[in-house]
Amino acid sequence: MSFSTKVKEELAKRNDLPRHCRIAEIAAIAAFCGNTEEGRLFFKSENISVINALKELIGKTFGRLFETEDGKRLDLDMDTSDNILMSIKWKKAGDDEPKKIFSSGLILKNDCCKRAFLKGAFLCSGSVNDPNGAYHLEIVCKTKEDADRICEMMKGFDLDVKSIERKGNTVVYLKEGANITDALNIFGAYVSQMDFYNVMILKDMRNDVNRKVNCETANLNKTVETAVKQIKDIEFIKETTGLEALNDKLKSVAVLRIDYPEASLRDLGEMLDPPLGKSGVNHRLKTISEFADNLRSAKGINLQKT
Repeated sequence: MSFSTKVKEELAKRNDLPRHCRIAEIAAIAAFCGNTEEGRLFFKSENISVINALKELIGKTFGRLFETEDGKRLDLDMDTSDNILMSIKWKKAGDDEPKKIFSSGLILKNDCCKRAFLKGAFLCSGSVNDPNGAYHLEIVCKTKEDADRICEMMKGFDLDVKSIERKGNTVVYLKEGANITDALNIFGAYVSQMDFYNVMILKDMRNDVNRKVNCETANLNKTVETAVKQIKDIEFIKETTGLEALNDKLKSVAVLRIDYPEASLRDLGEMLDPPLGKSGVNHRLKTISEFADNLRSAKGINLQKT
């Protein structure tokens, strides 16, 4: 079962809202899943959870019973649905377009009703990616008018919402994980919100560990490369002029670097008598490398090949 399906199943089971919020949710489902046909109002969805939720919602709110077809459609005689039609403003389109239902301003007067409306819209036309992948939540709207209404509501809850045209529809979407967890809370999917949030925490922890490991690996590689170069320089001096060409301070560091190729600068400094700090050891090794480079230049040796 996908994460999106789990969210919708959780939302479909929540029918504990007050009556005015249930009306707002019904209005949203009507707007996104509703249509008219031969004098009947019907609701259709491929998601059985949406149909079952709608049956309970309208039954509990208006005391109406519905006929079902293949478990994916609910029918209601429009003549017997006065209470619903008083709460929903109709906008009829042409025969080749789906008939649209828009909620009235009265239905969305309170924030709690806006939350319920967003819940219904998500149930019908929304989806959310598994948090283990890319963060993405969207609601597909058939018209820009619907999308603008959804965006306005979401922005009212401080969500960073955006919209885009896709295949003749306007898609309202959220990208950031924090935005999506807030949206799930607004819809009322509290369990899914915590599941999403827990995955976010684990991903952030893994990413933080990976960044630190990558940084330490890069630093280690740089240290190894530097040590290899230092040893090559010392070996070159030893074979060309002998380490006696170096003064006592440089020679003592050169001998330690050859004897302890894996030692850190701090460790090398502690082996000296008297001990020397990390920066002091680094300065002496740089001086040795400069001496080796000067020898190569004098002999006309290509530094790239050594």
